[in-house]
Amino acid sequence: MKAVFISFYQAFYEEVIEILDQQEIRGFTFWETVQGRGSNTGEPHYGTHAWPTLNSAMMTFVADEKVQPLLKALHKLDVSAEQQGLRAFVMNVEETM
Repeated sequence: MKAVFISFYQAFYEEVIEILDQQEIRGFTFWETVQGRGSNTGEPHYGTHAWPTLNSAMMTFVADEKVQPLLKALHKLDVSAEQQGLRAFVMNVEETM
């Protein structure tokens, strides 16, 4: 099992939910408002006058075989508006209860 942390431009919310539905991934935890900027490119998302947009974040836990199809679908969304940003990070899950 893997944990997938997804950080994305707030306007991508519906598209990210649609991807989860298409991938038959039901469970997730969602943070509506997070701030940040990409490590190399993209616009900052600070919620300020100069940088008014914000990000959201989500974490889901999926079976190993669902990771690559999920990342592929998220990447497709990311390249549709690269300056807005979407990142996904995959981590091992050692135990659950």
